[in-house]
Amino acid sequence: MTGLAIQYAINHAFTEGEGARLKSRGVKKVAIVVTDGRPQDGVKDISARARESGLELFAIGVGRADMTILRQIASEPLNEHVDYVESYSVIEKLTKKFQEAFCEMADLCSTGDHDCQQICVSTPGSYTCACRDGYTLNDDGKTCNACGASAFDLVFLIDGSKSVRPENFELVKQFINQIVESVDVGDNKAHVGLVQYSSAVRQEFPLGRFNNRKDIKTAVKKMSYMEKGTMTGQALKYLIDNTFTISNGGRPGVSKVGIVFTDGRSQDYINDAALKAKELGYKMYAVGVGNAVEDELRLIASEPVNEHYFYTADFKAMKEIGKKLQMKICVEENPCECEAIVKFQTKVGELIQALTKKIEAVSKRITALENKITV
Repeated sequence: MTGLAIQYAINHAFTEGEGARLKSRGVKKVAIVVTDGRPQDGVKDISARARESGLELFAIGVGRADMTILRQIASEPLNEHVDYVESYSVIEKLTKKFQEAFCEMADLCSTGDHDCQQICVSTPGSYTCACRDGYTLNDDGKTCNACGASAFDLVFLIDGSKSVRPENFELVKQFINQIVESVDVGDNKAHVGLVQYSSAVRQEFPLGRFNNRKDIKTAVKKMSYMEKGTMTGQALKYLIDNTFTISNGGRPGVSKVGIVFTDGRSQDYINDAALKAKELGYKMYAVGVGNAVEDELRLIASEPVNEHYFYTADFKAMKEIGKKLQMKICVEENPCECEAIVKFQTKVGELIQALTKKIEAVSKRITALENKITV
């Protein structure tokens, strides 16, 4: 009876008799509603009353919680007030979010109390360092290194099912173009392809058809909405069998990156295709909105999973996911990591050669000693 619980909060929990402080003192009133299923009573009207009374409502869904109900409960903006976790055992991962929401901490970046070489990014009570465009962060987490761009193939696999709805499909297209804007497109740089799926799969344009961002973004804007079902497994199989092949513009020897977007549970089996894509070496990012199932997103995403899947309750928050993905995709363009690996491998090779020579020298000495003993 979630609605009854919210009514209790209004009528009792936030009263002076229960310890609540007067509104005139400017004390914030916050309620966090945690639910793991569909309520047996209505929540929409009573939640509206709670918000009108000055309560700020956060809604956390666990397991089989209904995202529609969570959105009816929560305050605006929904992307900041609605969260979902797969089980109670991992609900503590939301701790940091609520610490940031409720606690005011010193901004170390603004006070200059940091040692970032280029950009300081504030976090509650601390900071992280970042780099300007064209640079990557070194292992020390503070200094930056300039690098050039390298070639990779990027394909968007977009859910165009009926549940997305036309107005949200326009937001999805904006999300795609937001990512494209951060990619260095060219003959020997990044190639971009686009596939839409619903009950069927349709290639909007193959890898390499366009060699500049402007043409790609224009093609994305012209993409028509398919509607119908959600066959994510079929779409992943199409990605494997067709999209990254040479006949469809895929280039041998370059990194393959897939970004899968969906807003709901797949109507077909995805496990085999999701695993196969990763076995083939594709770097897979999974983006879910609304009723998307977190277990499916995790299955699609590459390791480490938490760095390759993203979820939000509201389509309007996709822009924030886009910003995070821009940073992730930039790594694909940057050969710094590869250069570091090559240097490491070269160094290890030199050490192995030196060690081999020492072993050979020791073996010769042992042989000489054995010969003396025999004599």
